[in-house]
Amino acid sequence: MAAPKKGRRQSAPGKPGRSLVFILIALVALTGGMFLSGNTTPRLGIDLAGGTSITLQAKNEPGQKNAINPTNMNTAVSIINNRVNGLGVSEAEVQTQGADNIIVNIPKGTNEKQAREQVGTTAQLYFRPVLTVAPGEPTPEPSASSSGKGTDKDKATEKGEDKATPSSTPTATPTSQGRAVTDGLKADATPSPKSSDKGDDKDKAAPTPTPSADPATAALQKKFTELDCTDKAQRGKVGDGIKPSEQTIACGKNNAGQWEKYVLGPAELNGKDVDDAKATINQQSGAWVVNMDFTGGGSKKFSKTTSKLSQQQPPMNQFAIVLDGEVASAPSVNTTLSANAEISGSFTQESAQDLANILSYGALPLTFHEQSVTTVSPALGGEQLQAGLIAGAIGLALVIIYLVVYYRGLSLIAIASLLVSAALTYTLMTLLGPAISFTLNLPAVCGAIVAIGITADSFIVFFERVRDEVREGRTLRPAVERAWPRARRTILVSDFVSFLAAAVLFVVTVGKVQGFAFTLGLTTLLDVVVVFFFTKPLMTLMARKPFFANGHKWSGLDPKRLGAKPPLRRTRRTTAPVDPKEA
Repeated sequence: MAAPKKGRRQSAPGKPGRSLVFILIALVALTGGMFLSGNTTPRLGIDLAGGTSITLQAKNEPGQKNAINPTNMNTAVSIINNRVNGLGVSEAEVQTQGADNIIVNIPKGTNEKQAREQVGTTAQLYFRPVLTVAPGEPTPEPSASSSGKGTDKDKATEKGEDKATPSSTPTATPTSQGRAVTDGLKADATPSPKSSDKGDDKDKAAPTPTPSADPATAALQKKFTELDCTDKAQRGKVGDGIKPSEQTIACGKNNAGQWEKYVLGPAELNGKDVDDAKATINQQSGAWVVNMDFTGGGSKKFSKTTSKLSQQQPPMNQFAIVLDGEVASAPSVNTTLSANAEISGSFTQESAQDLANILSYGALPLTFHEQSVTTVSPALGGEQLQAGLIAGAIGLALVIIYLVVYYRGLSLIAIASLLVSAALTYTLMTLLGPAISFTLNLPAVCGAIVAIGITADSFIVFFERVRDEVREGRTLRPAVERAWPRARRTILVSDFVSFLAAAVLFVVTVGKVQGFAFTLGLTTLLDVVVVFFFTKPLMTLMARKPFFANGHKWSGLDPKRLGAKPPLRRTRRTTAPVDPKEA
């Protein structure tokens, strides 16, 4: 008995209904999640929705050489990105351009104004002791004297006390947990307990009310006297060329919203010493406050600094939180503080979050100046989006026309698969916006258009394999099952190459090109899902219908039109009759 010939393994039909139900459930779940989330459209990037593009240029600090390098630039990008994202502008785009520029793109419809203020705040963060404070307008006399006479110091102290009123200077007092609390409504001018326990200690503290830093020089005093903090141009030049180890002058607003000017000592801490800061509501007062946590080294510095400041008279018991040469806050200290501190005052939710953001992410390795600001109008973005959608519609229409003309009835399966793929792509893009900050920009739209061709290519591969089997003389149902394994391998290899290219492009590029790569990779994965769970099961079901099974001329599977061979099972080998004489 002859052994049966080994042929290609035929794929089992399986249960196509289950696969179709699975893809239907997935579609319903994704669509329901989209509506429940409240987002029914994908987030648009700056080139489609409009917004603001800011170019920042790095500058070397005085005494720094070769500070502008790739390491510091990448660190600055990370910090600025965290700072902007901390405001909820998660779709903002931050990237380097050239050797010394950083581009920040903030889409329209987000916390754009607040984010622009945060991006513009790009210099170093320092904690400096306050030596003198006065109203922001120019003054005819210095607020503090460098003279060593006690009477002059008393006059300077009186002036400082008159101008730093209780309503404008926050104070710091310890809480039950050892945290520092500043209160903008109460200013305690009482000396700390450490300086009033003994008479001899008090006598020693009185003639030396200045911190350990050297007195302000005559040049610095002149600048301080002439400084007008109400003038934006003068505020922008304050502190230029001053090193952290030197005394400086600065401007800042008090709790009443009025400008004040300060003489500040050398920096005791910088932004790198702050581990974390959060804006919260004080449970006792119900007011917005900012809680700070210092690093291990920062905690030691902070404790040492507050220990010295707590022994001084106002306003020299204050420390100023200085960012970009401007005093963000200047709480006073009455006792030595630990690793945690709480800053309070006349904060709104927005101002508290701004200060917390500054404290958390403000320690940039470089100083940046705003080089240019470009605003993209929503109208221009809408035109680009409309052009992209028109291009996609034209591409889709051409693909459908080709499928209808060449594949006829099979084009219905392909069009249904394209619609399912489009629905999955749209819902996922919408859900990925709030989930992973995905934004649909113009390159991403291009990636979606390219994906139409990739998806259509998978259908064509499968249909041609089925047609090859029909040409071999097989009926449609076994032809579909025999064609699937070969088509499946080709589709997987093709999609793997496309996905690999998208992954490499996503890793090695930055900015908008990543949007193209991400969209291409996402749609490639969805192509595999649609072909396996929708196109193949639907083709299996359609093969049972007489319209396709009998090879109707409009089905796209007409054996005559395909040039099919006679059925293989009807082929017989004939043998000639044997002549009896020859036998």
